[in-house]
Amino acid sequence: MRQEERRQRTTRQLLEATKALIRKKGCHAITMKDIMEESGLSKGSIFHYVNSKDELFVWVLQEHLEHTNDRFHQAVDAQTSDPSFEGPMREIAEGMRDLEDADHVANKVFVYLLGKEEDPKVKEVLGRFYDRSLQLSEQWIASGQKHGVIGTHLDKGKISEMFVLLTLGLRIRRVLPTGSDSYTAKDLAAFMTEVLQSDR
Repeated sequence: MRQEERRQRTTRQLLEATKALIRKKGCHAITMKDIMEESGLSKGSIFHYVNSKDELFVWVLQEHLEHTNDRFHQAVDAQTSDPSFEGPMREIAEGMRDLEDADHVANKVFVYLLGKEEDPKVKEVLGRFYDRSLQLSEQWIASGQKHGVIGTHLDKGKISEMFVLLTLGLRIRRVLPTGSDSYTAKDLAAFMTEVLQSDR
């Protein structure tokens, strides 16, 4: 087996094992020993890729973000000669629905890591996650502008940051005892659509 295939297989094993453990035990209770047992990988194999369980948790966050990005690009690529806003936006909205689920592994990880923001390594990876979220959001808007389905007058940097902040807020609200569910991911998607389609 080639090195790249082995790397992909190992990272997939680690991701799946970590997500399964988060569902069973939550983030705080998981140990590296648990991850070794669940994944069937040796300590050396695991530490070849990561230095801590927090790094694995970041992989879970990144995977969810990249999965939404992949679905967005598939929707864009599937379009024929007549570009549309609806298909790609539907994929983004679908990814946002997970933000409302307090038991979704990516949400559990995000809240857990926020509680460790004083750890410089955790702060750094959370910053990278935020930056990647902004980057993808800007790419999605730029793609829409390129295909003529989003107005070019919009400042993609500012709009992207507003959307990322709103999605983070939606994710955090799920774990707060607010009792308020009046604003949903569907509402946020509708708001995003309204902003992006204004004066096109």
